[in-house]
Amino acid sequence: MTIQKIAKAKLPTHWGDFSVIAYEDETLGEEHLLLYLGELNENSLLRIHSQCLTGDALYSLKCDCGSQLAKAMEAIAREGCGMIIYMAQEGRGIGLVNKIRAYELQDKGLNTIEANEALGFAADERDYSYCKEILASIGISSVRLMTNNPAKIKGLEEVGIEVTERVSIEIEPNKHNEDYLKIKAEYMGHMLSESD
Repeated sequence: MTIQKIAKAKLPTHWGDFSVIAYEDETLGEEHLLLYLGELNENSLLRIHSQCLTGDALYSLKCDCGSQLAKAMEAIAREGCGMIIYMAQEGRGIGLVNKIRAYELQDKGLNTIEANEALGFAADERDYSYCKEILASIGISSVRLMTNNPAKIKGLEEVGIEVTERVSIEIEPNKHNEDYLKIKAEYMGHMLSESD
């Protein structure tokens, strides 16, 4: 097992009293979190959320990440049970600095996929394989996944996690991210009714 559990603590939030477990990837040195509420069991609600400093912490309107994170925490609090795997894979896996470089290219007219490819990356560089290790550490092998992204469902199923239900987590577009959301729907297969 390359993912090691490092520490566990209480984490009170606006949505309730969550708990958080910190994990470290011994191979890459990356740090990931499992944020959860209630007594977890099979088919618990799960959001796999990629770190997004610009959206989660700086309230950027260029993406829907921060709003999705808040909506996921609200949904878990409403249900009284659920979890978020917070992945240290900024910018769909390209890192923070390269993400800002991609933003610069987007300011010049490229879309989010074209910008990543112009920098020499795939449209999505994320790896979901370690999610199985994190879920195994808490005895979970099946989940109800909060996502609009079919690649996340496929990624979990490929590593042996059963996705028993997809739970939509759509955010209303704004003028800064409507093209970004359309690209995610048209070219990456995201299931977004707002992009129709």
